[in-house]
Amino acid sequence: MTTTAKPTLQDFLDFIEGHRKQGQVVYSEKQQTWLVLGHPEVNEVLSEPHVFGSDMSELVPLQEEMALFQKGNFISMDDPRHRQLRGMVSQAFTPKFVAGMEPAIHDLTVELLDAAGNDFDLVDALAYPLPVIVIANLLGIPTSDQPVFRRWADTLLDRDVPQDKPLDEIRAEALAAVTPVMREMNEYFRDFIKDRRRNPGDDLTSKLTLVEEEGKRLDDEEIIGFVGLLLLAGHITTTATLGNSILTFHENQDAIAEVRRDLSLLPAAIEEVLRLRTPFPRVARVTKQETRLGGVTIPEKQFVLPFLTAANRDARVFPNPNQFDLHRDPNHHATFGKGIHFCLGAPLARLEARVALKIMLERYADIQVDEEKVEERNPFAMVAVTKLPLVVRPV
Repeated sequence: MTTTAKPTLQDFLDFIEGHRKQGQVVYSEKQQTWLVLGHPEVNEVLSEPHVFGSDMSELVPLQEEMALFQKGNFISMDDPRHRQLRGMVSQAFTPKFVAGMEPAIHDLTVELLDAAGNDFDLVDALAYPLPVIVIANLLGIPTSDQPVFRRWADTLLDRDVPQDKPLDEIRAEALAAVTPVMREMNEYFRDFIKDRRRNPGDDLTSKLTLVEEEGKRLDDEEIIGFVGLLLLAGHITTTATLGNSILTFHENQDAIAEVRRDLSLLPAAIEEVLRLRTPFPRVARVTKQETRLGGVTIPEKQFVLPFLTAANRDARVFPNPNQFDLHRDPNHHATFGKGIHFCLGAPLARLEARVALKIMLERYADIQVDEEKVEERNPFAMVAVTKLPLVVRPV
């Protein structure tokens, strides 16, 4: 019995550049899908929701458990419902509120690193628990359930993403594969939300049970999608960014030395990591009408895959796109999306990464990666490490 090796990031980049030779907008016969690779073309797709919709239920009907989870998941919705639901959660998830979390993020990072010692796996010690504890506390969810959340994330992200099947078949197979964990998630969040209605606190979930829009409150099923989305997306991106940052810094010693000398460069370094190792490599849309994109005509009701990774390595926009450039300016990467679906949690992910990495650089004079033991996710699903063993030397 032979096993297929998990594709590497380079395999994924080779896949992208192989298609890019045909153009920035390419039709994949195997997937029966339009691949959008160029930066301006990806931005156009993301900026025109009236043409490129996010609701794909007409082409790929949702199973019962996924349909329930999607009821409040505004990522997969189009306006006006998207605007209504996102507006509701935005009332409780303000930039001021996020900025006020910095002291707690700092203290938690110090606490986790104090417990880690000088030889530890970054994901287990910091990159996973930090954002999970932060978002769980924000939502009022017990942090003791971290192992459950991690199992959910691993089930959803550590799966094969075949490139030789039509996208509707891939999505249908994926939905079937994740149905058991979706059922478990729905039951968990339903029970939690009912408890919060009976025993409200000062957490975001309690606030969501009270938020009103045009005199209407969210029902339990809508809040399930909200809370589930915020818990999973709210930690996965930061976990990926922290691991990707340390790995990228390890590969670019001159740049990290410069950041150590001037920590005001850290935000720019994080943005370049986000560009170079884009956590969510692609998103999906469906055409609501026939349209022209990148000089190509795309018919109505077609799957479209804007590849964020490809957009972030478009040489027309980013000179030397495969190199880490600490001083890249401007750096208009597409990592957090654009338009109405711009990532709501981007400010929190950036804050957590900046605080945690600053503490690590101040705390450790040297950070060494055990390259042979590094493990990464399937980059067609997510660009992130699952194991990143470190040996550090305190200052």
